[in-house]
Amino acid sequence: MAQKKVKVLMAKPGLEGHWRGLISVSQAFKDAGFEVIYGASMPPAEIAVTALQEDVDIVGLSILCSNYMELVTEVMKELKAKKKDDVIVLLGGIIYEEDFAALHKMGVDGIYIPGTPLDDIVASVRQLIAKGKKKAVK
Repeated sequence: MAQKKVKVLMAKPGLEGHWRGLISVSQAFKDAGFEVIYGASMPPAEIAVTALQEDVDIVGLSILCSNYMELVTEVMKELKAKKKDDVIVLLGGIIYEEDFAALHKMGVDGIYIPGTPLDDIVASVRQLIAKGKKKAVK
């Protein structure tokens, strides 16, 4: 029996149009053997619905605007409402270090700022999976 690929939804909550990070990280995940679904710019509720419909293991959020705390709060609320809060949640973008603890408390599992090597992102996500973080990915 073939091993199930890790399925990742990559999305940009909100309307800002900076795509380079999302595309680069998505390609790194593809190169690592993950199945990647591009979610584009979508509201938090749509991210949760897509995560549920696609039965993803990971939700990756890319945010480069200053209201990331509000957007992440809303995404986490919507994931919980859809009973999809068992996924690993990743956040990339311009995130202030003083907000890391609050974001982790909200349920964000990995936070990556610009300049984080792609291999480091993939390795840390593999560690989250190996630790059995949230949904069991097989």
